[in-house]
Amino acid sequence: MNTGLMSRGPAEAPAQGWTLGGPPRDYVLGHVRAVLPDRVLDDALVAVRDGRIAEVAPHPAGVEADVDGQGMLCLPGLVDVHSDGLEKELLPRPGAELPLEFALLSFEGKLRAAGVTTAYHGAAFEESGGRGMPRTLENARRICAAVASRGDNGLVDHRILHRLDVRCPEGLAGLRQRLERIGGAEREPVLVSHEDHTPGQGQYADRGYYERYLVGTRGVTEDKARAYVDRLIEDRDGRLDVREEALHWLGEQARADRIRLLGHDPSSAEEIEELRMRGGAVAEFPTTAAAAEAAYEHGMPTVMGAPNVLRGHSHNGNASGRELVGRGLVTALASDYLPSGLLSAALLLAEEGLAPLPAAVGLVTGGAADVAGLPDRGRLAAGLRADLVLAEPGRPWPVVAAVLRAASEADPVSNSVSGSAWGSASGSALGSASDSGANPGANPGGDAA
Repeated sequence: MNTGLMSRGPAEAPAQGWTLGGPPRDYVLGHVRAVLPDRVLDDALVAVRDGRIAEVAPHPAGVEADVDGQGMLCLPGLVDVHSDGLEKELLPRPGAELPLEFALLSFEGKLRAAGVTTAYHGAAFEESGGRGMPRTLENARRICAAVASRGDNGLVDHRILHRLDVRCPEGLAGLRQRLERIGGAEREPVLVSHEDHTPGQGQYADRGYYERYLVGTRGVTEDKARAYVDRLIEDRDGRLDVREEALHWLGEQARADRIRLLGHDPSSAEEIEELRMRGGAVAEFPTTAAAAEAAYEHGMPTVMGAPNVLRGHSHNGNASGRELVGRGLVTALASDYLPSGLLSAALLLAEEGLAPLPAAVGLVTGGAADVAGLPDRGRLAAGLRADLVLAEPGRPWPVVAAVLRAASEADPVSNSVSGSAWGSASGSALGSASDSGANPGANPGGDAA
């Protein structure tokens, strides 16, 4: 069989060796089970040229590849559209805050080990505490600066999910300043999620869940938790004018295509309709089946949490991710706070028959890329970024064996390898998958926990 990619004649000897952690811009990956958007192609060959997928085809008999995938699943790199894990990495225990740059590198290793190649880190534009790392404007600015500095230059394409508490005037002012400052300089699209965590509605429609959260995390009595929630509701009910101003301004930004707007925790068909009229593009973590149904009817992508799917239910009594996936109402899964949960949740859905394997994998790859508005990744298709994951399905949980991320044009090592993608194998690189660069806390070739 002639794929059209094997006709360039004998390969030139590589200028230097390479590992799966730092692949060249041209190579061939062979003998994998390629998970395509609509089917699984057994014993497949994936050819990469200039850091893009050139072809996915049956592996021709007698043709050697640069990397032997040994029958593992080959998936697109996972896209995580909502991650608050960096906050937890910054403050692993009370009073033990780490340097932000170190925390980002450490968390990058966890993302890589989970097969995530694109991650949206939540930057909370609000002033609140009580959830570990304080959510302040200063911390939001620090996270934005650190992520911008790391950007697409490391093992993961780091991006920002701007999270606005719509009842926080300081948060609104801070986000206004942020969007004015970055203008068109930010890599498009700019994702903004508006949220309102006031107890008694939305995520905490049953305020008892919030009270129990306070008892468990702060060690207060039930009476003190109840009194705190009473004061919190009273205070936030005095900021309804701020909420109205914030939603009006966000609608202006969304309708002008300056931002891609996500509605966080919609709880009803009415809220979905309001989000749609506001220019919202995505329903993020709908708390009821009615909200998810309404989003589907309007053609609005819906995101649910991978931990919800793993547990089989929401931690606060809201809609079940498994149920909504089984009904075909979910576009993507987000890690929320657990990157290793993404692939595990997807394969669990396939194992339980709630979605075919290609559709389940699509929830953490192509569907997530669609949510983020990134058409250049998330699928094994010609012309897209060669962000690739090799994984063993595992029983009961999958293991990420290696991640091959699209090489940067500025990468001198990647550009130094010429022609090796088109000729005979340069030897299996699987044994050196963990050699992917200095990265505190990283295990790029390790297990997905």
